[in-house]
Amino acid sequence: MSTPTRITHLIGHASWEGEAARTSEVFNPATGEVTGTLDLASAELVDEVVAGAHEASKAWGQTSLARRVRILFAFRQLLEERKGEIARVITAEHGKTYDDAVAEISRGQEVVEFACGIPHLLKGGFSENVSTSIDAYSILQPLGVVGIISPFNFPAMVPLWFVPMAVATGNAVVIKPSEKDPTAVNLIADLWREAGLPEGVMNVVHGDKEAVDALLDNSHVKAISFVGSTPIARHVYERGVANGKRVQALGGAKNHMLVLPDADLDLAADAAVSAGYGAAGERCMAISIVLATESIADDLVTKIVERTRTLSTGDGMGGSDMGPLVTKQHLAKVTGYVEEGVAAGAELVIDGREGADELGSGFFLQPTLFDRVTPEMSVYTDEIFGPVLSVVRVGSYDDGLQLINDNEFGNGTTIFTNDGGAARRFQHEVQVGMVGINVPIPTPMSYYSFGGWKNSLFGDTHAHGIEGVHFFTRTKAVTQRWLDPSHGGLNLGFPEND
Repeated sequence: MSTPTRITHLIGHASWEGEAARTSEVFNPATGEVTGTLDLASAELVDEVVAGAHEASKAWGQTSLARRVRILFAFRQLLEERKGEIARVITAEHGKTYDDAVAEISRGQEVVEFACGIPHLLKGGFSENVSTSIDAYSILQPLGVVGIISPFNFPAMVPLWFVPMAVATGNAVVIKPSEKDPTAVNLIADLWREAGLPEGVMNVVHGDKEAVDALLDNSHVKAISFVGSTPIARHVYERGVANGKRVQALGGAKNHMLVLPDADLDLAADAAVSAGYGAAGERCMAISIVLATESIADDLVTKIVERTRTLSTGDGMGGSDMGPLVTKQHLAKVTGYVEEGVAAGAELVIDGREGADELGSGFFLQPTLFDRVTPEMSVYTDEIFGPVLSVVRVGSYDDGLQLINDNEFGNGTTIFTNDGGAARRFQHEVQVGMVGINVPIPTPMSYYSFGGWKNSLFGDTHAHGIEGVHFFTRTKAVTQRWLDPSHGGLNLGFPEND
């Protein structure tokens, strides 16, 4: 067994050289081996990093758009060149397959490319002669220092959703990645250095709740972007707002897929399997509930079973279709939900626990399928965040819609149908932030914004897209008059409306 690698903070352009009072272990989920020892930041260290970022933000916020764009383009090219290296690290620490890790980086890269258009995105408005000799216009200015708290399930993509937007709009960044798979963010931060980003504009602090709360409490941090579970999202939102910060906190999900009788069942089954079991179900956009209308439910379940049986589970670098879960603790939690589903009376069609021990000492659970799940069961109500797909049989479109709208989460949903009228009705009536029609995972492209409704989002601004530009900037409205010598003097009252 090799000696675990030390993983530490990147402050400015340098690795932290101090000695951590607390550390945590990083695992390879496919083997169970400890591969790294992670330094955990104290509140005092976070405050020091934020202070440095605050100083760096002053000059960076005044940097020309032309220079910012050159750095963004350079970063984009470096990211493309190092994509494979970063993907291998993601697979080694998270467990998802290598191809899935590459795809994750590519989706994040789309946001980088969107941010490269920042000169156009930061244009304000201008109105000439709103009153006699008076012009009005608006400008967008950076906030200063922003904090980003990213989750374990997308260690590259989520940082790439936020950091390029924050940097492009003129802010300095302090990011705290998940302690479960921290190395990808360090590699990405080093690419920013190579691209020419000034020292102190991009900083990485590793840690746990102590580091999170320090970011939430520090007065120099003007905004917080967070992705994670709903309980933590609520904590981040409430504490951040209480401290006067702008907060976008993206929480959990329980995504439904409604399949109508006229749907292409082969397409729907393919979608259910890919969206339910991709990345071992550790996606906030994963489909975890299939709402199958009664007339096609048996056929759909049969098709899902046929496809699920062909999937291979193993090391993500070994060509498998699905990798392990991220930690031993998370594996135990997900397996517990399988046990609860059986005890509650759901029909366990495919038991992913069978044969999992034969895959080695990693944190493996194979794809698991329940049928005849009912809404009071925990496998329906709770966000499992694992490769567990549940089929709920519904009598009609209206019954399925009601279940989706009654759910506490409102992140993503999708409908499978060949009826354009039903699809149009669904997109209007469903109470969910991201809607798919005959697509498995309705994640928006970078020029639209990502985010859910209800308990899937705390705050009122979604990630990336034009909402991302607005989140990381403040709007300033300017009203000006340049006096013509013939005007005849100053008007000390309100501008006349003539």
